[in-house]
Amino acid sequence: MGGSVGGKRPDEPAGSGRAPGALRVLRVERPEGTRVRVGPVEVGGPGFVVMAGPCAVEGAEQVQHAASVVAAAGAHVLRGGVFKPRTSPYAFQGMGEPGLHVLAEAGRRHGMPIISEVMESAQIPLMEESTDILQVGARNMQNYSLLRALGKVRKPVLLKRGLSATLQEWLLAAEYILDGGNEQVMLCERGIRTFETELRNTLDLAAVAWAKQRSHLPVIVDPSHATGDPALILPMSLAAAAAGADGLLIEVHPKPEQAMCDGHQALTPERFETLMRRLPAVLDAVDRHLWRPESPAQVVRAR
Repeated sequence: MGGSVGGKRPDEPAGSGRAPGALRVLRVERPEGTRVRVGPVEVGGPGFVVMAGPCAVEGAEQVQHAASVVAAAGAHVLRGGVFKPRTSPYAFQGMGEPGLHVLAEAGRRHGMPIISEVMESAQIPLMEESTDILQVGARNMQNYSLLRALGKVRKPVLLKRGLSATLQEWLLAAEYILDGGNEQVMLCERGIRTFETELRNTLDLAAVAWAKQRSHLPVIVDPSHATGDPALILPMSLAAAAAGADGLLIEVHPKPEQAMCDGHQALTPERFETLMRRLPAVLDAVDRHLWRPESPAQVVRAR
């Protein structure tokens, strides 16, 4: 794979084994896996990280309730969308900037870093100020102007795989961010579009193992968008942990039946608590564990 995903040295001198027609030759080394710091939380080490919360920020009460639920169950990062790319222009598009302040306040109150999606370059200054992880959604995986702009940011970026993206395209999209100087990149497998119609998407767990072999970047799995079915999220989450993923990105809503966005695929608090209870056994089988702070001081969220 390209230079930064594998780690690179300066260009080789001319004539040092250069293939005919090659402009330059890079020696690619495979360093130890990258560990991304998100406040006190570390992604990519032996600790498995769970990011959870509602698909969309709908209001202060909803987000505070969701944050209290996922924090009590042991989640590490609070998720919530404030700018929502929707297929229909008439669907709920998110609260925008007011929603970001609501999400940030919930994160502070419950001692959790927050992750939210950035949709365009113009939103980066606002998102960078209040968000701990900037998420690039599947529809923007090949928005190269956005990726290049995120390469200049000094905040972690979660890059979702495109709906129909190949594995090579996924890693090359990450290269755009890395090439700009931002080394805090995480990959996210969120299911791909296939001929299957029973599920929202097809979760490609082989891609998780492949990405861990071909790249040093942490890999997160989003079983919510991958399946679109809350009954499948628990088994697919456990399978992702067994396949070598470094964490999960899960939709949890206090009252899914009232959700303004993707309520049909959100876990209830009870189902999320069940998942968190069952994860440790699977992680133990692959020599991993749920991330935990090294010291009590790390519990305090640092911006």
